[in-house]
Amino acid sequence: MKKQTNLRSLAAQAIERVIEQGQSLSTVLPAAQKSLSEKDSALLQELCFGVLRTLPQLEWIIGKLMSRPMTGKQRVIHFLIMVGLYQLMFTRIPAHAALAETVEGAVVLKRPALKGLINGVLRQFQRQQEALMSEMNNGPQKYLHPKWLLERLQRAWPDNWQQIVDANNQRPPMWLRVNRQHHSRDAWLALLQATGKEAEAHPQHSDALRLDAPCSVNQLPGFDQGWVTVQDASAQGCVALLDPQNGESILDLCAAPGGKTTHILEAAPQAKVMAVDIDEQRLARVNENLTRLAMTATVKAGDGRYPQRWCDGMQFDRILLDAPCSATGVIRRHPDIKWLRRDRDIAELAALQQEILDAVWPQLKSGGTLLYATCSILPEENHQQVSAFLARHGDARLQPIADDAQPGLQVFPHPQGGDGFFYAKLIKN
Repeated sequence: MKKQTNLRSLAAQAIERVIEQGQSLSTVLPAAQKSLSEKDSALLQELCFGVLRTLPQLEWIIGKLMSRPMTGKQRVIHFLIMVGLYQLMFTRIPAHAALAETVEGAVVLKRPALKGLINGVLRQFQRQQEALMSEMNNGPQKYLHPKWLLERLQRAWPDNWQQIVDANNQRPPMWLRVNRQHHSRDAWLALLQATGKEAEAHPQHSDALRLDAPCSVNQLPGFDQGWVTVQDASAQGCVALLDPQNGESILDLCAAPGGKTTHILEAAPQAKVMAVDIDEQRLARVNENLTRLAMTATVKAGDGRYPQRWCDGMQFDRILLDAPCSATGVIRRHPDIKWLRRDRDIAELAALQQEILDAVWPQLKSGGTLLYATCSILPEENHQQVSAFLARHGDARLQPIADDAQPGLQVFPHPQGGDGFFYAKLIKN
């Protein structure tokens, strides 16, 4: 009989790679899910995402229940205990099953001597759960954010930081983009409703629908034929603001995984689109998306700081620059961002954004539009970046998007809305 996979040990190892080795969960998790069934894969994702979302609370509880932390080669057991605590605190997995599977994880991790310790800590938590949870919810760990990021948000957004933090700590909604080349949004929604599923239309973004309950893409009518794409509503806002037209040459810079490239071609199927990204592995995703949607674009690997190496002397009518950023607007989709990012990264990212903006501006035709976008909510990467750009470039003017005191439009993550995003529309005089 085939031995059952211990998902708790897999989760502990994946979390250890993120926290101790600085690896991205979007790399670690798919590798761990490779041979799992759909059901097991979903549970492993829930455990990994959940622990990374609630990490400060789990650390605090372990600090209360253990006299000293697990270190060195035993460190993976620290994360296994976290997986156990997360199940007891935040899931509907029966406590006896959560305990048994977590303790068994020590055997799979070749630490059988620590079974008693794990069992003891988890049972101690069960006995003290009410008192511990009450105390925990009165301390700074209730915000589930690192201190440096919390302080930046409080400084930047004194009136909004709590709603930002609250949205970051929730599970993200699943947004879809209906391909207008195949169906209107209402027509595709009718096909979805015929399968027993419901979705809400976005009030501003004309292709966007939010599913009432997330589901597998295999359950979406016409997904394989390119009728619909999974893409956050705020990311969809880029193409509405870019306003691509048929016949234009358009550059999508930092294009991977290709959601915006394909959205440009849905809006303007006769546009000549070049999609460029520095990450060759992620460019494979751009090609996959183009293939599924039966679209054509020029796809190139290239560094945004050196356009002369890949643009063949071309100038573009429109440029969409979705700049590399702190990703602080998409924490709910990637909770590992909170633990992988460092305070010092923000200045480094702002310097990189400036370099790319200055390098790519000459590739825009006179009268052309550059849409600068980030999935960040930090001013240094957003309105401050755009203000500094306008001060450096006399031939650039800002086309207002909102009645904002600051240049550009800042969107905050919202539980029923899109992710945190920033957009600024720059016109070359």
